[in-house]
Amino acid sequence: MNRFRHAVLFLAATSVCSLALANDPSEKDAIALVEKGAAFMKAKGKDEMIKQINAKDPDYVQGQLYLVMRDNKGVVLANPVNPAMIGKDLLDVPDVDGKLFRREILEVAKTKGKGWVDYKFKNPASGKVEAKTSYIYKVGDVTLEAGVYKR
Repeated sequence: MNRFRHAVLFLAATSVCSLALANDPSEKDAIALVEKGAAFMKAKGKDEMIKQINAKDPDYVQGQLYLVMRDNKGVVLANPVNPAMIGKDLLDVPDVDGKLFRREILEVAKTKGKGWVDYKFKNPASGKVEAKTSYIYKVGDVTLEAGVYKR
């Protein structure tokens, strides 16, 4: 009976882990969130989009996946997870590997209009620094971005 109990517990634990991974947002989810924000912004304007993001509107904050907005100089205009970043220029603050990813975000926005940037960032769910990729989309004079942690 003891082996049976261990087998059941093992299966339950692996099922929970698989479910957690299955619920992690995907790159498609990041693209969809950014495009949803861009459509909202085109319809209602930048100021209204800033309000929605900073108010933690569930349309733009979905657990680990959330929308961030920065201006074309790199100053954060909206961040629902870390409001202390709002109004800050963090262009020259690197990730743990020394990558100036925020500069790359602005470069992608400026040269391509949209695309992906890889870097390391603290995952609010795990509290650990993890590999992350963010989808970047330039809308007028700002950049919208949403990222997912890589597994």
